[in-house]
Amino acid sequence: MEILTAIKRVPETGAKVSLTDDKLDIDTTSLGFTFSPHEECAVEEGVQLVEDHGGNVTVLTLGEEDATEQLRSAIAMGADDGMLLDGGDDEWGPAATATAIAEAVETSDTDFDLLLFGNESADAANHQVGVRVAEELGLPCVTGIKDLDVGEGVATAKREIPGGSEVYEVDLPAVVTVKEGLNEPRYPSMRAKMQARKASVEQTEPEPREDDLELVELEVPETDDSPAEIIGESPEAAEEVVDVLEELEVV
Repeated sequence: MEILTAIKRVPETGAKVSLTDDKLDIDTTSLGFTFSPHEECAVEEGVQLVEDHGGNVTVLTLGEEDATEQLRSAIAMGADDGMLLDGGDDEWGPAATATAIAEAVETSDTDFDLLLFGNESADAANHQVGVRVAEELGLPCVTGIKDLDVGEGVATAKREIPGGSEVYEVDLPAVVTVKEGLNEPRYPSMRAKMQARKASVEQTEPEPREDDLELVELEVPETDDSPAEIIGESPEAAEEVVDVLEELEVV
């Protein structure tokens, strides 16, 4: 079974983010980088499927050369090969990214049975790339899944909805976007990390293209750092809690 898993280099979750002076980019001077939690689950799922069915997991990312760090992290988790679509420092929106990935899949020597994406990236959260890749390749796509089974030429994917779940059965090859909680991503050993540093990563340069979206300005959300107010600890405090909730129009 041949599986392609796409990841994206993003600032570490929970890191304090500041912007460049022109407000068009994140100041990365003191930031660490990782890939999104949804994508960690996608990598883990690909590795588990290959452990069960045999085959190969290729992990792919589009970005600057520094993104090879995240490819090697995925290889340390158990992926077999890494592929960097070197987009330089150009801005790649979801449409352009999807086109570049679709072209890489079409021109690859490997016929992939399953393409795994995170449901959305931790930075932009566009929810678009996996769906757009499926559209460009003419493949069935199931999004936001929390359970996945693969049989002979068929994938069964379950998506949670309010009050229950939806189950889809699709023929392979197919595209699936996964959500955090699908599995528990493994923590690679030090030996695996060292071996991943020596792994070869294929690099290609996709053709730059205009995207449907134009970045106008970034803005850091305001945070409320005021201390919490303790109303009380006795049952008599309940009435005051209700008053506060009514003031906030919660009840």
